[in-house]
Amino acid sequence: MASTAVEPKKKGNVMFAFTCTILASTASIILGYDIGVMSGASLYIKKDLKITDVQLEILIGILSLYSLVGSFAAARTSDWIGRRLTVVFAAAIFFVGALLMGFAVNYGMLMAGRFVAGVGVGYAVMIAPVYTAEISPASSRGFLTSFPEMFINVGILLGYVSNFAFARLPLRLGWRIMLGVGAAPSALLALMVLGMPESPRWLVVKGRLADAMAVLEKTSNKPEEAAARLSDIKAAAGIPVDHDGDVVTVPGKQNGQEARVWKQLIIFPTPAMRRILLCTMGINFFQQASGIDSVILYSPRVFRSTGITNDHRLLATTCAVGVTKTLVVLVAASLLDRVGRRPLLLGSTGGMVVSLVGLGTGLTVVGHHTDAKVPWAVALSMASVFAFVVSFSIGLGPINGVYTSEILPLRVRALGFAVGVACNRVTSAVVSMTFLSLSKAITIGGSFFLYAGVAALAWAFFFVYLPETRGQTLEEMGKLFVMVDAGTEAADAVVKEKKAVEMATN
Repeated sequence: MASTAVEPKKKGNVMFAFTCTILASTASIILGYDIGVMSGASLYIKKDLKITDVQLEILIGILSLYSLVGSFAAARTSDWIGRRLTVVFAAAIFFVGALLMGFAVNYGMLMAGRFVAGVGVGYAVMIAPVYTAEISPASSRGFLTSFPEMFINVGILLGYVSNFAFARLPLRLGWRIMLGVGAAPSALLALMVLGMPESPRWLVVKGRLADAMAVLEKTSNKPEEAAARLSDIKAAAGIPVDHDGDVVTVPGKQNGQEARVWKQLIIFPTPAMRRILLCTMGINFFQQASGIDSVILYSPRVFRSTGITNDHRLLATTCAVGVTKTLVVLVAASLLDRVGRRPLLLGSTGGMVVSLVGLGTGLTVVGHHTDAKVPWAVALSMASVFAFVVSFSIGLGPINGVYTSEILPLRVRALGFAVGVACNRVTSAVVSMTFLSLSKAITIGGSFFLYAGVAALAWAFFFVYLPETRGQTLEEMGKLFVMVDAGTEAADAVVKEKKAVEMATN
């Protein structure tokens, strides 16, 4: 008689999912590198091109607006050609943008390079978390899906190191090399990603069940888990249980799928879908509105306000911030599946409020004593910067991408994540393009008091609206938002649409 012993977990499969996640997450390096390198390169760009603070604000912040083009294009591209090839496309676009910025001879050409690079960034920040969420098993999804944020921090650190390494070069050459070097990780990424499998959930949506099962078997702990995951994904995609085979026809796939996705998510959402969209946009908005880009992009100016005037000391201190941020994100990744999303998020946001109040207090005191240093205020400001970075990186930083990618239903995941990224990037653009002007209007200390108020609102929003998602499969997320199964959900959306049309015609 055959043995019925339960097959042990396949460590090789977990490592395969781990490797795929690392490869996809490296796309996030390009966003992090741009953020980090611009914080230091901007000092030299302003001197070389002789531009104003307003022009500098626009140059730094405009990339976030340009990335909107990439994030929405990535939603459609990833549904069309797949998640894997979209990562390659993102790397290729940023490669061209980095070269344009590196060879820029004037402000106009530099802005053109920022546009191309911004489109590439939009592709990267949208597709990396979606792919990692879709390929990761539920037992380790929090850990694996935090990798994009981890690699953003690695990119920021590499940008800081680039600033420090090339700062002593001639003025006209230094900042151009800082920006142009960003093409290197993009080229490497495009080559590495070609070895990744496609997302099993995208394969199911395309009706390629055999290919999806092959990927699931490589990324699941046991064969039974792979079969269960495939069954759940089929249900979420609206494929009947009795539809089996290597390739099947997905109901409603051919006719107006994109229009229906827009209607289900934006135009005629159900109450559950509306709450999911609110959570998606809320966490993306507050992540940026609480001032992280002001601290990271303008950290040399913040430290200069504390009394550090030497450029090399400024960049070295900024590198210390980057190292701290990266190390803390590594700790956060290990806690997501043990502690949970909600406790980390609330603790993180609370710490941000306290540290922003401390930073605002320290900088305000320093600003009122320009003739003499106030040691305790300088120490408070420095400590508050590091405390803010630690607080952000232990929760709100990595959890944003994890949470957003896992609560969105399969059929609207690509578009929904793109909407979240759009909200995130617009908010980032507003914050980074107004910080210098805001600092002049209400002082630099006042700016951080304002961010503290926003962070307090964020804490209240997260406490009220965001449920815990730890341990749930992607297909089980709807239960947290009182969402019915995919087929009924889609049918309800169609009924609502028909009623709206009838009311409009009567």
